[in-house]
Amino acid sequence: MGVVASAPAKIILFGEHFVVYGEPAIVLAIDKRAYAEVACLEGKRLHFRSANLNLAGSFENGVFKEEQGDAKEVKLKFEPVKLAVEKILKTYKKDIGLDVEINSDIPVAAGLGSSAAVVTAVTAAVNALLDLKMSKDEVFRVTYEAEKVVHGTPSGVDPAISTFGGTLLFQIDTGFKPLEAKTDIPLVIGDTGVERSTRIQVEKVRKIMNNYPRVIDPLKKTAREIVLRAIDALRENDLETLGVLMNINQALLYGIGVSDESLEWLINAARKAGALGAKLTGAGGGGCMIALSNSEKLEQVSEAILRAGGRPFKARKTDEGVKIERS
Repeated sequence: MGVVASAPAKIILFGEHFVVYGEPAIVLAIDKRAYAEVACLEGKRLHFRSANLNLAGSFENGVFKEEQGDAKEVKLKFEPVKLAVEKILKTYKKDIGLDVEINSDIPVAAGLGSSAAVVTAVTAAVNALLDLKMSKDEVFRVTYEAEKVVHGTPSGVDPAISTFGGTLLFQIDTGFKPLEAKTDIPLVIGDTGVERSTRIQVEKVRKIMNNYPRVIDPLKKTAREIVLRAIDALRENDLETLGVLMNINQALLYGIGVSDESLEWLINAARKAGALGAKLTGAGGGGCMIALSNSEKLEQVSEAILRAGGRPFKARKTDEGVKIERS
């Protein structure tokens, strides 16, 4: 029996993409989690298996061997996990093998921070198994370094929320600050089922930012004002204002080219069904959208997203970040 750890998924309530350029973002941990069980192995082999993706493979002495699933996909999916584990073993001078079993409730490549949640859970499980006494800050740093390999220049939002949970205000130059959010923030998340690459979407926006700075600079200022106003709305439990701000934020994201037909279809369906506001969450180009609704209209909004071709599920915020489930 190994150690089991879990870490939450996330939604970006406001500020995605603009956060890469120094603007603030509001991030929320939600009650979907990734689980990792880690046990010691004889030798120095690192063995990984994902139950929900039906993938398995191992790394030993620099050699990769797939055991289940397409070789390229297996290596790609497990690369950030491997990097995190190797970083820990090297830092703490542990020359051992490990068996890592991953099971996640979080849709993959959907903008909900699946990769970061998995790496955070694995990092915490390895830490507990080997009694390394890593702080949460150290868990975050290991996860962030591994995420860089997958996403190029990530903001750090995903590993932060998976590590610390709750509602966070994040800005690159000032880091993370917990936010007071009295409301439960009733949400329906709609998964388009369209997988997308965060790296590709980030690079697309970077090109627009570089080519049209005088056009984009006012949009960045607007994105900042949306977040600042949303902080007050969260504190005051003002769902109406949050909904309006979500709609404005979505217009900005559409303008910089990261929304697409699969998202717009679900967003419009949610609004017509009575959602207070709806927008994409995460990188865009597919993935997930979120709809804010009064509690009595959650089912109605969920059904509208389903009829529009999405996969809806209700979500609530969670204050629990990464944690040990069993040791």
